[in-house]
Amino acid sequence: MSLTAFMGAIELGLVYSLLAFGTYISFRILNVADLTVDGSFVLGAAVSAVFTFHDMPIAGLILAICAGAAAGIITALLQTKMGIQPILAGILTMTGLYSINLMVMEGKANIPLLNKDSIFTYAYGAFDSKAYKILALLIIVSVVFILLNWFFRTQLGLSIRATGDNEDMCRASSIDTDFIKIVGFALSNAIVALSGALVAQMQQSADINMGAGMVVISFASIIIGSVIIKNKNITLGLVSVIIGSVIYRFIIALILTTSFPPSYLKLISSLVVVTALSVPNIKKKMEMERMRRGRAQC
Repeated sequence: MSLTAFMGAIELGLVYSLLAFGTYISFRILNVADLTVDGSFVLGAAVSAVFTFHDMPIAGLILAICAGAAAGIITALLQTKMGIQPILAGILTMTGLYSINLMVMEGKANIPLLNKDSIFTYAYGAFDSKAYKILALLIIVSVVFILLNWFFRTQLGLSIRATGDNEDMCRASSIDTDFIKIVGFALSNAIVALSGALVAQMQQSADINMGAGMVVISFASIIIGSVIIKNKNITLGLVSVIIGSVIYRFIIALILTTSFPPSYLKLISSLVVVTALSVPNIKKKMEMERMRRGRAQC
């Protein structure tokens, strides 16, 4: 692997770790597979691209976060106030966001940002290093990591974690679980949108179809990380997400150095997720079968 490919894998691993952070909140903490991610990722990229095109990249990042939070709130309201099943609520929001994203992009399927200032051009001027993108992303990811680690130790954050563990018990304890879900999904999709916004500025373009498969990619990062770090406390959980995202990008980079068709990458991602999710259950069933046979022999 060349140095350029190595640095590229770290850059993508860091920027997509934010995507995995958002999915981690919904999937691991709230215990819901939120499919809004595919739409809110593009929404963040679209908002960021439009404002970056008009020479306001920082405003683009801030408004992308707000737009992602709004998408998460819509999904949560569909679940909590309208009684729609979580997966279907995510699908409905994601489908609606396709049209909204086109509206944000002024009807264009692609917005190029060549020769436009972004936070990475600012980072290029601030850091005297070829790794200026990595340094900028390290700062952003570290700030998000610290804030999330702090937030999930506050009373509201602990309520979100408790709701994911046992919603009925939280209701019995007079916790407004509907509000908790709204906050959780808003936070989740806000971070996903930030990831999309950074990807758009880093790759100097936003495309209406760039969100396809983001759920699978984020699941792969989360699961790879959970295999490496098995401790379930919130700090190590977030660390495992970063590690999993970077490792996943290294796997993809290594595959691209071979003659393997790039069109199979999403299939590989799906197989990684399927394997990681099914292996623990298969092992559990095998252990139970061995115990059953042991009792039968006694």
